[in-house]
Amino acid sequence: MRLLATAGRVLSQLRRDPRTVAMMVLLPMLLVGLFAWIMPARQFAAIGPILIALFPFVVMFIVTSIATLRERTSGTLERLLTTPLRKAELLFGYEVAFGLVALVQAILVVAFAVYVCGLDIAGSLWVV
Repeated sequence: MRLLATAGRVLSQLRRDPRTVAMMVLLPMLLVGLFAWIMPARQFAAIGPILIALFPFVVMFIVTSIATLRERTSGTLERLLTTPLRKAELLFGYEVAFGLVALVQAILVVAFAVYVCGLDIAGSLWVV
């Protein structure tokens, strides 16, 4: 239960920070779009799936690092660790929250790359 409370707290913090949400959602799509615009279609078809995986991963890594740093500098992390909340519950709560955000981010980036940028994917789109 404390794990879900931690995940809810992290998600509510993200919801109150529109710049971070915009960076997590829009920046990977912008980067994929720029590569699609710069590269010829044949090269983008070869490197596009790699970019779909790389850009959201890098952006999410930066955002989670900044969120953890904010917790530490504001003193919230120390206060949380004095409660009955275990370290594993804190970490897995962050994992659940950012995992949900990453799922939404991945769906949006793949849809953008396929439908807007014209990335051709062999097989079913749900396999990606």
